[in-house]
Amino acid sequence: MPVEITWWGHATCTLSDSNVRVLTDPLFARRLAHLRRRRGALPPPTAWRADVALVSHLHADHLHVPSLARLAPGTRLLVPRGAPRQVPGLRRLAHLQVHEVAPGDQTRVGDLLIRVVPALHDGRRLPLGPHRSPALGYVVEGEARTYFAGDTGLFDDMAKEVGPVDVALLPVGGWGPYLGEGHLDAGRAVEALTRLAPRSAVPVHYGTYWPIGMDAVRPHEFHTPGEEFVRLAAERAPETEVHRLGHGESVRLEVAR
Repeated sequence: MPVEITWWGHATCTLSDSNVRVLTDPLFARRLAHLRRRRGALPPPTAWRADVALVSHLHADHLHVPSLARLAPGTRLLVPRGAPRQVPGLRRLAHLQVHEVAPGDQTRVGDLLIRVVPALHDGRRLPLGPHRSPALGYVVEGEARTYFAGDTGLFDDMAKEVGPVDVALLPVGGWGPYLGEGHLDAGRAVEALTRLAPRSAVPVHYGTYWPIGMDAVRPHEFHTPGEEFVRLAAERAPETEVHRLGHGESVRLEVAR
């Protein structure tokens, strides 16, 4: 059975594997604080359907309560441990099955096993308070082993913690003219490819949101990360097939173990 991945923009993807729909970091907003969606239509209501949604960390462009509120009653939601304490809005989502997880945890959804892995990223709900929840990545194991990195920098034990994967959904940019620590740009994302050696990769987390009034500030950081990732991957990780999707586009991958 093929695995299908749809990129809706930013870090929001739908992964269909083993008749289970997995939604990553749901963000269905046209505007978020000082950010506006500059490229790609808003995901349609069909994108809100999922059996399980994965939240990688507490930043508002990854844990967006109004978007989570659109998920259907009974949807399972995995969030970093401590998230409901730090984000009170989560506690109002009584129609969802909210589960707090941390690296090393495993969850079964249908025929899928979801493993929680570490990420190197600031896990706080900025700009509030000193309390932290861990930033997470997830490996979804079914017909394929798909790694959703969330937001992360490179870390020494990445290959060991993530394990063998067939597909990697990797961030290659951000939402502003400069990337801070704990992020991957196109070059560092390709370094992650060389460590993880997946058969396929999809670049995400670029070319969607940008600060209002800053359209002309370092515009290449908005437009080019996906193309740069494709180019560098061809040079440095030619064994990985890269699928650069447009907003709302899908790819079907036949995975043979």
